[in-house]
Amino acid sequence: MSLFNVPTALLPTDPSPEWLSKGDNAWQLTAGTMVGLQSVPGLVILYGSIVKKKWAVNSCFMALFAFAAVLVCWVGWGYQMSFGSEKLLPFVGRPGLASLRASYLVEEAFAGKFPNATMIFFQFVFAAITLILIAGALLGRMNFYAWMVFVPIWLTCSYTVGAYSMWCPDGWLAKMGIIDYSGGYVIHLSSGVAGFTAAYWVGPRESKDRERFPPNNILLMLLGAGLLWMGWTGFNGGDPYMASRDASLAVLNTHVCAAMSLLTWLMLDIMFFEKPSVIGATQGMITGLVCITPAAGVVQGWAAMIMGILSGSIPWYTMMVVHKQVSLLKEIDDTMAVFHTHAVAGSLGGVLTGFFAEPRLNRIFFDITDGWQHYIGLAYGLKTGNVRAGLRQMGIQLLGILFVVVWNIVITSLICVAIRVVIPLRMSEEELQFGDEEVHGESAYALWGDGEKLLETSKLYSGHGFDEFSVKEASNFR
Repeated sequence: MSLFNVPTALLPTDPSPEWLSKGDNAWQLTAGTMVGLQSVPGLVILYGSIVKKKWAVNSCFMALFAFAAVLVCWVGWGYQMSFGSEKLLPFVGRPGLASLRASYLVEEAFAGKFPNATMIFFQFVFAAITLILIAGALLGRMNFYAWMVFVPIWLTCSYTVGAYSMWCPDGWLAKMGIIDYSGGYVIHLSSGVAGFTAAYWVGPRESKDRERFPPNNILLMLLGAGLLWMGWTGFNGGDPYMASRDASLAVLNTHVCAAMSLLTWLMLDIMFFEKPSVIGATQGMITGLVCITPAAGVVQGWAAMIMGILSGSIPWYTMMVVHKQVSLLKEIDDTMAVFHTHAVAGSLGGVLTGFFAEPRLNRIFFDITDGWQHYIGLAYGLKTGNVRAGLRQMGIQLLGILFVVVWNIVITSLICVAIRVVIPLRMSEEELQFGDEEVHGESAYALWGDGEKLLETSKLYSGHGFDEFSVKEASNFR
């Protein structure tokens, strides 16, 4: 086809240079927006509705604050530390202000046919959701001011290290050949371990909250969970950095695994507890999504189904059986059970990726034309007689788990110990007793005897022999 036959819209221009793929750029921005919607409003709604009524505002706000704070830190220095071309240490990049310069933002990204601005936005939403997942372990007792300090420090000292090591082309684990398609290690394993570790340092909720912590709105919880599930289309579908056939495979595998995991968890609940739990089904959905994340575009459909069965049963077992038998798990108060739903499921997904990863699909995703010794799952190593390569891949996957676990335990502990020297990690006893009204001066529900109606009642009777009393004092009568 001659130049004169090319549609005008496809001709290179200054705003749309030759290297830019309009389709890939549009998909990447769409995928990033879908991941962002998982957090805001997805997890904001889920957190605010799955907790006790008195913690609804605080739980929502922890997620909302983290989303905003991470973005500012990400464009300031986080992206360069995670994906920058200048290395500071073997496991992290050099912080810099390049992400704030227009000349850099409109240049071609290190991967994909779109500008750096698109890549920075896409990677930001992954960083943000990681911090929000950590918040899930701390709901109902962490000092909000301590959380405001924790978010930027943890992003800088922990998330950037994992992202650079496994996702940046210069990262040491990336060079070894680790397979973490979309964040089973970088996001879910790290958030599960960091959340569990931080929960240890913050301490448990009040005894009455820990013993009885009913959701204040299960229907809204399902709305948040639905946004989380559907948003995972962008979570895993965006990581090939192009609107490719691999992206399509990743999207389908993601939803198949999630559905199978949900059904498996539901059947186990029915078999052992004789009740089809909605909350249990939601947890099964999440573990399926987490498990398939490191493998989404590099495994066959039947492997995704097997992973769904395992992700709906193994985390179920660790949560329902092992958790009640291990003293450490019982002692640490992990509000949203992120250790089981993210650390256990993420580790499981990483190991199963090392077993089921198909070389042909890996070569499509990693864009390599040779090197059968790289990116081959153990199952295919056994099938092709290349067992050594399969065992090597499995070893790299296990090394990645070890690195993420150790790094996050150490760094998260150091951060929490440092913060509590200046700011209490835990709310005061009064804040723990009254929740949102004491912490934020706001209440999630101002209807049917709560909030504003209560204030009007107190004013009505203040002139008839009754002393005006506050909402906080009235909460004692609930």
